[in-house]
Amino acid sequence: MIGHADTAISDPTSYIQQTEELRTKNHPLFLTRLEEIHKVSSTLTEQQRWQLHYLDAWEALFEGDVAKSRQYFEEVISKSGDPNLSAKASALLLTSYGMTREYEKAFVLANELTSQLPGITDVPARLQVLTNLSQTFNLAGQTDLALKYAQMMAEATPPGASLCYPMTDRVFALSNAGKIGSDSPDFRQAVDACTSAGQPIITNSLWLDQGEHLLKEDKAAEDLVLLNRIQASLERNHFQSHMLSALVQRARAYERLGQDEKARKAALAAISLQEGDSPNEWLRYAYLVLYHVTKKQGDTSAALGYYERYVTQTQGYLNDVSARTLAFQLAKQQVLAKKLETEELSKQNAILKLQQQLDAKAVETGRLYIVLLLIGLTGIVLWLLRLKHSQLRFKRMATRDGLTGILNHQHFINESERQLRHLERKSGQASLLWMDLDHFKQINDTHGHAAGDAVLRHIVKVCNGHLRPGDLFGRLGGEEFGILLLECERDHAIAIADRIRLAIEGDPLEHEGMMLKVSASVGVASTCNAGHALQRLCRRADAALYRAKRDGRNRVIADAGEGTSVFA
Repeated sequence: MIGHADTAISDPTSYIQQTEELRTKNHPLFLTRLEEIHKVSSTLTEQQRWQLHYLDAWEALFEGDVAKSRQYFEEVISKSGDPNLSAKASALLLTSYGMTREYEKAFVLANELTSQLPGITDVPARLQVLTNLSQTFNLAGQTDLALKYAQMMAEATPPGASLCYPMTDRVFALSNAGKIGSDSPDFRQAVDACTSAGQPIITNSLWLDQGEHLLKEDKAAEDLVLLNRIQASLERNHFQSHMLSALVQRARAYERLGQDEKARKAALAAISLQEGDSPNEWLRYAYLVLYHVTKKQGDTSAALGYYERYVTQTQGYLNDVSARTLAFQLAKQQVLAKKLETEELSKQNAILKLQQQLDAKAVETGRLYIVLLLIGLTGIVLWLLRLKHSQLRFKRMATRDGLTGILNHQHFINESERQLRHLERKSGQASLLWMDLDHFKQINDTHGHAAGDAVLRHIVKVCNGHLRPGDLFGRLGGEEFGILLLECERDHAIAIADRIRLAIEGDPLEHEGMMLKVSASVGVASTCNAGHALQRLCRRADAALYRAKRDGRNRVIADAGEGTSVFA
């Protein structure tokens, strides 16, 4: 028996294992038991102390102390001598890298764990590795891989054990891919599994994700009902990311219901809860709500300040998404390069062996050497060509929107800033068009996302027919587009914008036997009024677009300076 003061633990190994199972089921009790184990730590075996060290690392990560958790995880991996404990620590180290945006390290480690999977037979360790692999690849937008590892986790779960984790990872992957809605049975099945397993933190994650879908589907009132129902559980478990997500959801729901003061308070509470101002999706939405509310209240100065923070958060968020994609591709290229290097070394070893065997036949050996050398050179050339092709393809992926082929948001912003600086030096003019498709959500809801994607590609084709080769055309996100018309004055830009609007309205898309007709609202801003600063042009164009939407949609509104507008 191990005892200390009021604590008596007859079987430390079982007690530590039971404590580990309480992490997300009953976190307050987990903390209490963790403290009890520390009281008797001096009497534990070396293996039991490493298990305790692993639990301390998990708790540090849960509390957001990434540096401390990482130090503990790395000590467990390098010094414990327990392959199963090391596998679990490595899996959680993936989450640590994701929290600090060290995506290249995360995906390199993910590849290492993937190669180790066949040798990980301990069920808890294998499940931990599979769930973190699923979450990591979902973070990179690789939903097929995320679903694959979620399925492997379900298959590795012993009969009769809870499927809470694999079902949750499956829901998050499907949600990230846009393949489920708020009323999907996948949500209900995962929630029921996690509720039955006594996993309130995981259940809350599912509810909050369902709330995001309710907002996307314009069901703000239903989202508030959901948030009120789980509020007590959120406060009891006090997981910071859940509290932050819930506050931002409330702010967005209140704004859509016209309850501006409640929206403002919720958004400010979310901002105060977040430490620092590093880019994330929650802060981006919070600043957007504050911008809309203060703009509606007529507080132009505050609205502009919130809008600038929203733009900064948006740029940071998009940079972070690009960084994840880049890190995933780099890690993939490293694996490919290592494989090719191994194959090349094998070829070289085979060549040396052949040379030794044919030493007595000088002439034949010389001829064979030339042939083998040519084969080796050909292999190297083919490898270099393949690597170059991969680099060129990835460069295009980093700058182009995957669906429409035009510039993605970040590259459009960067290239527009560069072109505007060049025009400013030579006193040239430019105009910025901010375009949004009217009622586009109805197409997705009525005909499905495949039809929506076909409409977006069709709209890009129509617009390109009215643009010059030097103009910049980018997708800002969803159904929003930006066009920078170079060497184009305001009146000419209005005419081009109206031609594009009329072309979109007059050219419906035939898709699977249906005629899909859309219209567009366009806001125009010109350097003659707003100057060459891109952020000012964006604000003017966005304000003009807002007026076009407000005045009935399917029209062009041009900014004409402070406080005025022109209808075209």
